Amino acid sequence: MTAVHLTAPDIDPNEVAYFEKLAHRWWDEQGPFWPLHKLNRFRVDYIRAQLCRLFAREATATRPLEGLRLLDIGCGGGILSESMARLGAQVAGTEITEKNIRVSQLHADWSGLEIDYRLATAHELAEAGETFDAVLNMEVVEHVEHLPDFLADCARLVRPGGVMVVATINRTPLAWLMAIIGAERIMGWLPKGTHHYRKLVKPEELVQGLGEQLEPFDRTGVRVSPFNRSFSFTRSMAVNYMMLFRRNAEADNR
Repeated sequence: MTAVHLTAPDIDPNEVAYFEKLAHRWWDEQGPFWPLHKLNRFRVDYIRAQLCRLFAREATATRPLEGLRLLDIGCGGGILSESMARLGAQVAGTEITEKNIRVSQLHADWSGLEIDYRLATAHELAEAGETFDAVLNMEVVEHVEHLPDFLADCARLVRPGGVMVVATINRTPLAWLMAIIGAERIMGWLPKGTHHYRKLVKPEELVQGLGEQLEPFDRTGVRVSPFNRSFSFTRSMAVNYMMLFRRNAEADNR
């Protein structure tokens, strides 16, 4: 099969090439993506709680997200997409590298899960007029070029009354020290070059980029323990953080 590479103003070809080299390692929990596997368990609890609160679902149910249409932007190897599908959501996952789509689809087939994986950009989906109850934008915004354009496209994908969850790293000296120097260069938790300081995103930049269409509804910092490799909530958003945005139910979604 001939490799396919999507092009769009907000796609950095260097980022595409970097993650293509690691595509086969997505589901190796002892490999370079082990932090994502641990983080996934933590963030799934947050997403489930928030979606159940906003859509009046019982969080303790086996499949509390049944009937919700959900988009996982930059789904990678499908780690989060599969977790959401197991909670009952109708999941679409998008990627811009063909290798990742193949990895995620093969693993979903092996897991017996129906997930709509697509080689597509957020811009293409938005132009096609697609909308979702929930859009998950997890660890993606710090890897794109032209952030305002990307956020505008993502906002268009949220239906009236729907939500977007964003997880990323703040652009602060502490984040540089912890996430880049500490996690990548000293402890080796992430491959060197995973993050670039200039691309890290401040919370106010998210609010500015989404503010006209989506309003902030919840926010929390995420603390990482170097001692037991665990994640916990914190008031400080100086390093890792998650934010939930909501579109007004009366919005026309244009």
